[in-house]
Parts: sequence; C-alpha cells; structure tokens
Amino acid sequence: MGAGIAQVAAQNGHSVILVDVNETVLDTAKSGHLKMIKRLAEKGSITNAECDQILGAIHYSTSMNEFKACGLVIEAIIEDLTVKHNVFAQMESIVDTSCILASNTSSLSIASIGSALKQPHRMIGIHFFNPAPLMPLVEIIPAVQTSEATVATVTTLITSWKKTGVVCKDTPGFIVNRVARPFYGEALRIYEEGIADFATIDWAMTAIGGFKMGPFTLMDYIGNDVNYAVTESVFQSFYYDPRFKPSFTQKRHKEAGYYGRKTGRGYYDYAEGAVNAPATEDEELGTYIFDRILVMLINEAADAVFMNVTDAKGVDLAMTKGVNYPKGLLTWADEIGLDDVLLKLEDLFAEYGEDRYRPNPLLRKLARTNQKFHA
Repeated sequence: MGAGIAQVAAQNGHSVILVDVNETVLDTAKSGHLKMIKRLAEKGSITNAECDQILGAIHYSTSMNEFKACGLVIEAIIEDLTVKHNVFAQMESIVDTSCILASNTSSLSIASIGSALKQPHRMIGIHFFNPAPLMPLVEIIPAVQTSEATVATVTTLITSWKKTGVVCKDTPGFIVNRVARPFYGEALRIYEEGIADFATIDWAMTAIGGFKMGPFTLMDYIGNDVNYAVTESVFQSFYYDPRFKPSFTQKRHKEAGYYGRKTGRGYYDYAEGAVNAPATEDEELGTYIFDRILVMLINEAADAVFMNVTDAKGVDLAMTKGVNYPKGLLTWADEIGLDDVLLKLEDLFAEYGEDRYRPNPLLRKLARTNQKFHA
C-alpha cells in the first residue's frame, strides 16, 4: 500500500521518499514502480519523459531521518497501535513542526494514534484503497485533536491528486469498512442457515444484484485472515454490537489456513484442476438472497448518516468509488422505495428477534414522512 501511495504522489508532481526498514521490501517496491510506470508509458498514458520524471521523483531509504524536509508523511505499516505510537513519536522528532502526519490505517482510531504526538493537531487519517494508483476513493479522517487547517490542506491535496476525497468521522471502520460489513456477514449467515451455498450466494449478488464480485469470491480475494481481522476489530470497537458479529464459518476457514487465493484454498478451491460445485441458478432464491443482503447494507449506510459519520452523498461516493458497488446504497434505497426497504427489515427483525436486523431510526423517519435520503 505504501508503494502505491508513493506512486500516486510522484505521478502528481511530488518528490517522494519511501521508507522501510527492510531493504528487500524496498527493492520489491522499486521494481514494482519501474514495471508499472513503464507500462503506462508503453500504453501512451504518459510520455517517456514523464516516465523518467516520475521514477526519478521516488527515493528509497531505510532511515526515517530522510523525512526531515517533508511537508506530509503518510504511515502505512502494521495495524498495531503500540508500533504506530513508536513510529509517530520518532517521526515527530525528525520533521518540521509544519509537517502533517497521517495514517493509512483502516481499523484503528486516529485519535489513539495521534495521542503519541506532542502536536496532535497535525494528525489525520488518509485512508487509500488497494490498489492506490487505481482506486479513486480516499477517506479523510480528522481526529478530535485535528485542526481545521490540517483537514483543509489534506482535502485540497487529495483533490489535486484526482482522487475522490470523503471526509468522515473517526469511528470504527470509517465509512467503507463499516458499511460493507453486511455484504460479508449476512452472506455468511445465509450460508450458515443452510439457505444456499457459497457459489449460489455469489451468483445471486453478481447476476441479480450487479456486483462485480460475490461476497465469498471477494473474501477469498481479500484474504479470510484480513477480512476476519477487520470484522473482529469493528465488532470489538463497537462494544460488541450484534450488527457486526463475526461468523464462525469465516473463523474456521481462517484457523484452517484457508485464506483464499493466496493460499490456494478458501471458500473455493484454487488448486490446478480443481472443480468447484456450480451455483443453483434459481431466480426466486437468488432474489431473496440479494434483497436480504441489500437491505442490510442500506440499513448500515443509513446508520452512518444517522450517526453523522458522513452525509448521504459521502456514503454513496465511498461505496461506489471505494469498493465498486453498482450504485450508491442510499440512491438504491430511494429507487426501491424506503417503505419497501423498511418492510423487509421489519420482517427479518420479527422473524429472528435479533438486534442485527433492527431498522435504523433515520430510515424509519424518512419512510414515515415520505422523504428520501437524496432530496
């Protein structure tokens, strides 16, 4: 991720220093940059002169002392708060007092990370999505300590990098990793109830729902170790709210080492010559699966607006630009009709009696007053 962010900055005219304590990692990043930037030149996206300029703008080092003259440093290391505290405290002793310090964390509190600084007003979250050079969304997360000037500077910078920046509250999962939880969690629940298998659920979400990947294919792509860790982190951070409860199915796959594509086995078998069971392409079943997952996603998107994480436009931008959803969830809700969405959720809530299915108050209010999320 750090290498990808470095590439984005260099392509937008900045001099960049990429630091890692492991020289092998730096060598891999350097060869990756060479390959990707030269490919852009071969395609005609940039000139040969621009290619040389971009590659010449990225400098590689194993020492954070190289950050001394930087105006912005973006950390993209292991998701461990203690390690981040040590790194940021060290960085603050090196850089100028005007330097903005940012984290690319996807799961940790920006306020917690910033607590290690003597000048936490310059701490902010700048969360890119993988691969950073291609994905347009960047979540911009001010901590309670962050100054308005820092937010303004970062927002302007991200826009100048031709990225879609969405400012959001410093809450667990921010926007995307919070709102997307039901895409995985409800799919796993449907499987655990014996309603459908992995392939059928994936078929329903792609063929009927229009998603580019089904939840099990996507979890195998992300890695079940990574996806489960994010789910567990969000669950714990929300004080064990049942809406975010992890799945035993995913936990067992993680424990078995069935991480997905990177290990050759996940929900599907990726070994050469492996044959996976086909989907049951039953339209009635597929529609039930799609509707159930979609209304859960809409409910979570509504909650993000209700709790002032961002506004309706911000949620829809985040989910379309960050994870390539076919359309914004709240735009989708408006098109379906909020009464219909609410009815489906109330049916689930009545059937299961579980808080995970409780309809959001904002959704209830808008449906009751015949309003929409997007005026």
